[in-house]
Amino acid sequence: MLKIGLVGVGGISGAHIPVWEQMEDAELICLCDIRPERMENYKDTKHCYTDFDEMLANEKIDILDICLPTYLHADFAVKAMEKGINVITEKPISLKEEDVERVYSTAEKNNVKFMVAQVLRFWPEYLILKDIYDTQKYGKLLSGSMTRLGGFPRWSWDNWMMDEKRSGLTPYDLHIHDLDFMVYAFGIPTVRHQYRSKRPEQDFISIDYDFGDFAIHSEASWYAVRYPFTAEFRFQFEDAIVAWEHGKILVYDKEENVLDLTEEAQGDTGKINLPKSNAYANEILYFADCVKNNKPVEKVKPNELQSVIQILNSL
Repeated sequence: MLKIGLVGVGGISGAHIPVWEQMEDAELICLCDIRPERMENYKDTKHCYTDFDEMLANEKIDILDICLPTYLHADFAVKAMEKGINVITEKPISLKEEDVERVYSTAEKNNVKFMVAQVLRFWPEYLILKDIYDTQKYGKLLSGSMTRLGGFPRWSWDNWMMDEKRSGLTPYDLHIHDLDFMVYAFGIPTVRHQYRSKRPEQDFISIDYDFGDFAIHSEASWYAVRYPFTAEFRFQFEDAIVAWEHGKILVYDKEENVLDLTEEAQGDTGKINLPKSNAYANEILYFADCVKNNKPVEKVKPNELQSVIQILNSL
């Protein structure tokens, strides 16, 4: 039975905690947050701490799940791994390129496993797209479009998300998802054109990436208004258009057929009683399996993470 600790009981922890709680071969034994009120609902079933060092000293943990603000990920990961604890952290690994080597060398030195939870690598609709690209089922890829749009996050603790030095703003909060998937699925691109409208109350970026044989246009935003969150893609292949729009993934082929792959995307998360398309469950289950069965963590590679940071820091 894997013993799990989680630090950072904020918004994204709401996607992580239910996964750990419903796994048959793992037990979430402790939580940590500097705000005791965030753990009020768990105090009867979990050991709750407001001091991270105290939690590490008192608890025997196999895996630490880091759901903290961006700027804290690398330091907390290193501290835990130096105590022999395996670590999965929310994206990104850091705002600093040099932290990739620091974190992964710490994992290797202490013989523990580490993974950044780049969730699109585990998202069923995006994996269907990658499979279509890899198999050339509809011919070669010609062009693509990826969008990730929403309103400015005024709700974050201590306004950390609105502080560029701590969050990296839109590139690191939103665009990193699409860019990381591009690097994972298609390789490292060249930035051909970029536009950014950055103001105190909003941040919008538009980028054209060149992959040699094809190009992908990507947009990401924190608008100043309450714009509903939207994440979609559309890819043009020689023989079909593959689009994930309005909650459906559809293929429009040359024979004028429309193939609905939405149910196929809603795969099975196995023994865990969560929505079938829960990519957060997929990434956590993958990492837990790597730890339990001593498998290499191959789904997320350090050189890819480093390339993503290099591009984001050039925007």
